[in-house]
Parts: sequence; structure tokens; C-alpha cells
Amino acid sequence: MQKNLWVIGLSIIMFSGFAQAQSNKVLSIPAQNLPDALHSLSSQTGIQILFTAEQLKGFQSPAINGSMNTEQALIRLLQGTSYTWLASGQNTYVIKSAAEVATVMPEVRVTGAMNPDTPGNPSYTRTNASTATKSNLPIMKTPMSVQVIPRAVIEDQQAVQVNDAVRNVSGVFPGFTFGGMSQAFMIRGFDTGFASFRDGFRFPLALRFSLANIERVEVLKGAASNLYGRIEPGGMVNLITKRPQAERYYSLNQQFGSYGQFQTLADATGALNETGTLLYRLNFEYLNQDSFRDFGFNKRIFVAPSVTWRITPDTQLDVDFTYNNEDTREDHGIVAIGNRPAKLPRSRFLGEPADKTTQNMYNTAVTLTHAFNSDWQARARFNYLRRDTVDPQTTGFDLNEATGDMQRSFYGGTATGDVFMSTMDITGRFYTAGVEHNVLAGWEYYGQFGSVKSISVDASPINIFRPIYSNVNLASQPYNFFIDQKNEWNGVYLQDQITLFDKLHIMAGGRYDWASNDVGTAFGIDKFLSDAKAAGREINNNRFSPRAGIVYQPWEWLSFYGNYVQSLGAANSAFDANGNILKPQIGEQFEGGFKTSFFDGRLNSNVAFYYLTKQNLAFRVPGQPYSIPIGQARSQGVEVDISGQIIQGLNLILTYAYTDAEVLEGANKGNRLWNVPKHAGSLWARYDVQYEPLRGLSIGAGIYAQDKRPGDPANTYFLPAQARVDAMVRYRPPAMHSRLSLQLNIYNLADSTLYGGTLGDRFSVNVDVPRTFVGSIRYEM
Repeated sequence: MQKNLWVIGLSIIMFSGFAQAQSNKVLSIPAQNLPDALHSLSSQTGIQILFTAEQLKGFQSPAINGSMNTEQALIRLLQGTSYTWLASGQNTYVIKSAAEVATVMPEVRVTGAMNPDTPGNPSYTRTNASTATKSNLPIMKTPMSVQVIPRAVIEDQQAVQVNDAVRNVSGVFPGFTFGGMSQAFMIRGFDTGFASFRDGFRFPLALRFSLANIERVEVLKGAASNLYGRIEPGGMVNLITKRPQAERYYSLNQQFGSYGQFQTLADATGALNETGTLLYRLNFEYLNQDSFRDFGFNKRIFVAPSVTWRITPDTQLDVDFTYNNEDTREDHGIVAIGNRPAKLPRSRFLGEPADKTTQNMYNTAVTLTHAFNSDWQARARFNYLRRDTVDPQTTGFDLNEATGDMQRSFYGGTATGDVFMSTMDITGRFYTAGVEHNVLAGWEYYGQFGSVKSISVDASPINIFRPIYSNVNLASQPYNFFIDQKNEWNGVYLQDQITLFDKLHIMAGGRYDWASNDVGTAFGIDKFLSDAKAAGREINNNRFSPRAGIVYQPWEWLSFYGNYVQSLGAANSAFDANGNILKPQIGEQFEGGFKTSFFDGRLNSNVAFYYLTKQNLAFRVPGQPYSIPIGQARSQGVEVDISGQIIQGLNLILTYAYTDAEVLEGANKGNRLWNVPKHAGSLWARYDVQYEPLRGLSIGAGIYAQDKRPGDPANTYFLPAQARVDAMVRYRPPAMHSRLSLQLNIYNLADSTLYGGTLGDRFSVNVDVPRTFVGSIRYEM
């Protein structure tokens, strides 16, 4: 009997310690040096935290305020240090470097949470995201649908561009990418307008981003203009860059692949001084590859240095620079015949070999952050982007389907663009009548200034079945078409997140925008850019956009959420054939759903139901710089995203989307929106073999399937239903402590004929890759 009582008593003590670590507590820890912050966490939670002062000397910690458990607090305190923790018993945590944890013997079972941004983190899921609220709010408490693609997925799939990564998110489909020259997405049925975001800054210039310095990709579904200005209502893709780390880390990755692919990736980070207050990171990429498409090629040089200066425990300055040089060929793909894409070889190129595109992009970003105390913080950010482009393209506009003879036009020239962006915001926490408020207030300026000097002429015809190329460089002719454009807006926004009873979270806010757009055009060889500038007409749009959301979390593992959002789109940067600026696009969304989180956040899911409308929808006329209005459209559907670890060693991402998107008004009323399948889903999984003789071996495979899609607004043809199967195998020799990695990926394993997006006409259908092999050798230290 005495023995049984002793066992019962010991069990109660062990469970009490576990509950103490896992239960949420309201914490208030100011920004300070890391050892003192850990002492504060220990005293506020009653948990023992073991470390040495010398071990963490010079590290600074962020402020922590709010309700969370001990492990969540440790993750936030250790973020950016490359240190993690191990649970030792039920009431003790030991601080270790990530390198030490990676070399723990396999028979020793430990529990812990790696800093999400630690290089080599193998997890496929994240519990926090910043895009939806401009704060590091847990996804379970966010009343929007947001998915995160971590670095581990990018590396496992050896993704080269952003389109490769976002196919792991439900409801996101490829748009028309000009043969991979740019990145374009369809989210919840609507085109993002070639715009994407990096660290919350808008990049509008149809740029193709390197993934070399990207830590993760966050996709926010639905209208997001309340925090980010003029944006399409389907959603946004936000690329979060790698940040400087205090612990030294180096990586060199050499890839070889089909069609002459040769890609070198390098990553280096560490401290520049002994105190760890000055940190750096440098990412580099060199890419040189041919293509399965005739005359296709791509060359890229990418360099991205970053510096973080922890001026004081409360003040931090981040400076980032990016240079990207790319040489490629714009490719409009193949054409449609009848009600489907033409049965042409996948390699068939219908442009001109003389057309070669060159892009140079320079980007500088500066962020200054200051914490006034443990509750209030201010942040000022500035971003400058410059792009210079030479972009000739020869495209079809009329086809005799019986003979294959196609009439073509040439459009090309030089374009320059300067984009200035600035934001200032303040975040804080206060209480009214015992109710917790987390507020965000801010101001944003965006200015895009661009000019185009181009040539628009007829080109020689071509036969799509028996092509003979003219090899004439039409870009040498005099300019005859000029565009001068200025697009600016100022916006102020306010957001309040209210917490009641630690289970009910209410978000309310809004944004007011003052937007102006000035576009001038001039036609004729006797015209100049100054004529286009003189012909400019300024249009102003002012609008308030509300946002509201609610989350009810009855248990830690389950949340129900809903939101209502309006948005002001960016269509008035488009103009018609007469140079008239089109009306702004207006979006409205109703959304509800639920989220789950199991196994201490290692397996997460999101199920969303939404109804979304968009007014003043614009359609870009293929081969021309102008657009036409096609009325109002609606998208409604269901989305499912599941990501994380099922069992030890098995990580997966599972998605499904039902998207019912159609035109409600205009000439195409009742038609489905182009490039959008009604049903689509994907499954990607990686298994790290647990059998000791095969330790270090990982295998992965995935399938990406979608229903048939309309190819144009009139629904005159459809892209067939398709499925792509990919696979990977990787080996990290245990004797090398996981520093060496050998990997092989196979894309389109079945060598199926696949199609990407279309430009919305019958003359521009992207063809996806045939069976492709990519191997890599990677070394880390």
C-alpha cells in the first residue's frame, strides 16, 4: 500500500511539472540581455532553466508580453541566436546550441523546440506568422487563413522559384509566367497582378525572385489591403528573408540537373564583433541553365548581404541590400486549337530567337526598431527598388487553325522603374476594465515611377507545325510607343486585437487610403517620352476599408474563426486602348473556418469557407500594354491545409481546394474565371528513416493534381485535368554529423504533358516541365 501511495505521489509531481510547463501564463519580460530574460522567465513560471552566463554572453532578447506557455516563451527569447532548448525531466530546461542538438546520439530521446529560423530546421509547419497582423501572433489566434512554407520544404523540393513553393498551398495556382521569366499567382480565383511582397514590402514589377535568401513563404488568403495598401482581393504572397544569426553558420550547395542546369548557392552568417551586437548574413546564387523549350535559357547572379546592429537592448537597426541580374528569353508558350491546347511538341517555341530579355534589380531596405518598454514598440521602415529591363517579345494574334499559319506582332523596348516605400507603425498593449488590448497603428507611403520606350510593330508570320524563324532583330527599329506612369498612395491604418477570458479574440480595424495615378501615352516615331508625360491624366481615389475578425479557442488544440474584409485594388494603374485609366477594383470577403494544432504544435491544420467578390475586374490584352474591363466576378469555395509531423520522422503537407469562380457581370457573365480549376489538391511527404543502419537517409514524394481549367475569359478552350508526381532521396552520412548532404530530385516522374497558366488568350499557354532530374551536393559548417 505504501509503495502504491509513493508511485501515485510521484506521478502527481511529474504531471504537475508537465502541466506547469505546458499551461499558459501571462508573462511580462522587457527587452534586455538574454541571461537576465531567462532568469525572469524562470521566476515567472517556476520552471528551472539551466545555462551558463558565458554561454549566452552578449546576446539580447526581445520583449515578451502576453499569455503563452514556457516553451513558446523560450522559442521567442532564443529567436535569432541559433540556440535551442532540451527538456530534462518534467520541470527543467537546458539551453543548448542547435549544433549540439543536431549531434545528439539517436538512442537518447529528447524533447525540445528548435528556433524556427535555425538553419537546418526540418519541420514542415509553423505556429506563428507575421503577415496577417504585422505581429508575431500565433496562427491559432489569427482570424484569417494564413499558410507558411518553411525553408525545409523549399530545400527538400529544391525549388528554384516562388511558383514552385506556393503549389504547396491550397487555392493557389500558377498564373502566366512568360516561360518562368516572372512569377504570377492565382489565389482564390483572382490574379495577383504580378505583384508579390518581400518582408511586407510590395514588389509590383513582375520580378522573379531568387529563393536563395528566403527563410519561408507566407500566403495570406483573402483581401489584405487593410495593412498593405492596394492589393488584389484573392490574397498575397509574402517572402520572409533570412535574418543574420549570432551563431556562425556556413553552407555551400552545388546543383546539377537536366538541360544543363548548374546552380551554386552559398549562405554565411555570424557575429562581426565579440559582444554579438553586430551580425551579418550573406546569400549568393549563380544559375546557368538551358531549357526543354527551343532556344530557352536562364542566367542569374544574385547577391544579398544583410546587417543587424543591436544598438542597445531596446534599439535595433537592420539594413538589407539585394542585387539581381538575369538574362533569359520571354516565352509565350504554345497556342490553342479548338477547345484545348494545340498538340505540339513541348519544345516548340513560337517567338523569335533574336528576342533576349535582360533585367537588373537593385533593392535596399532599412528598418529601425525601438522598444520603449515591455508593452510599447515603434518601427520605421524604408525600401527602395530599382529595375532596368530590356524586354523584346514576339507573339501571335491570329491563327489559321487548319494550316497552322499564325500572324505575329512584336513589342519590346526598355523600361525603368523606381519604387519608394516607407512605413511607420507603433504597437502596444494596454488594459481597459480588465480587457487586454494589443493595438497597431501605422502610416504607409508607396510611390511607383516608371517609363517605357518601346516598339510596337507587325512581325513576320510563322507556321506553328513547321516553324521557320526570321532571326530579324526588330528591337533595332525606332521607338514608336511611350508610357510615363506615376502611381502613389498614402494610407493610415489602425488595428485592435482584444482578448477576453483567454479564449475569445476579437480583431477590428480599418484603413483609409489617398491614392493617385497618372498615366500618359504617346504613339508614333515622331513622339518622345516627354510627349507621354505631357499627356498624363491624374486620377484620384480615396477609400476607407474596414476589417473585422473573431477567434474562439475553447481548447488549446482547436480554434473557430471568422472575418469580414473590404479592399481597394490596384486596377486604376491599368488603362484602356485610349489611355483612359480604369476604375479601381473593389474586393469584399466573408470567411469562416476552424484550425487545429496537435502534438505541441507539430501538426497543424486550417479549414476555410469563403465568399469573395471583386468589382471592376480588368483583363490585360495579350501582346499589348493596355487592358479592358470585364465587370464583376465572384469566387466561393472550401480550402483545407494540413502540415507537420504525423509520426517520428514523417513530415507532410496535404492540401485541397474547391474553387467556384465565375463572372457575374459583363460580356462573359456566367463564364468561369480562367486559369482556375474547380478541384485541386496536393500531397508531399518526407520520411527520415529511423532504422539505425540507414540513419541519415530521407525519401520523399508528392503529387499535385488539378481539374480542367478555362484558358480564356470567353471559355473557348480548357486546359485538361492533370497530375504531376515528384520524388526525392537524400543521404546525410552520420559520420559527417549531418554536415554533408547528397540529394536527388525528380520532377514529373511520369513524364506527363502538363500546362502552367495562360495569359487569357488563345496564343499564350505555358508548358510545364517534362521529366527532369536535379542533383545536389551540400556542405554545412
